[in-house]
Amino acid sequence: MPRLDRLPQISRNNLLTFPAQVNDTAPFVRPGKPLAGCRLAIVTTAGLHVRGDRPFTPGDQTYRVISSDTPTADIVQSHTSIGFDRVAIMRDINISFPIDRLRELVTRGELGGLASNCYSFMGAQREAARIESATGPEVGRRLAAEGVDVALITPT
Repeated sequence: MPRLDRLPQISRNNLLTFPAQVNDTAPFVRPGKPLAGCRLAIVTTAGLHVRGDRPFTPGDQTYRVISSDTPTADIVQSHTSIGFDRVAIMRDINISFPIDRLRELVTRGELGGLASNCYSFMGAQREAARIESATGPEVGRRLAAEGVDVALITPT
């Protein structure tokens, strides 16, 4: 992430006026069973998708489904911003989407399993009305239908 004072004035103004949502009442629910018995899905705002899927565009409030058995080499990021350096993610997708680490936990028996699918949204949203009212709840219903016990939320 660049230093604010090193950005052009227009970029500084953009970041300083970014309407970040604050949610002080977000519920935390402790899993009802140990992680070794839980099915986990990743939900990310890193703008990731499977190679060949429709890329995200700025402000895109849709989501992409990433099958949990997708090889990491086939997961790409279409989220771009001057606010962060994508090099680390391009070198190792596990920086934002730790699917290989989770697969290792499943193999060692420390995590019960992975859900069939993971879900990706575009980050850096200025207006999230559709995510709040439609696509977010839709992904929540899909996670419940897939028997997901725990969602690992990862940012850009």
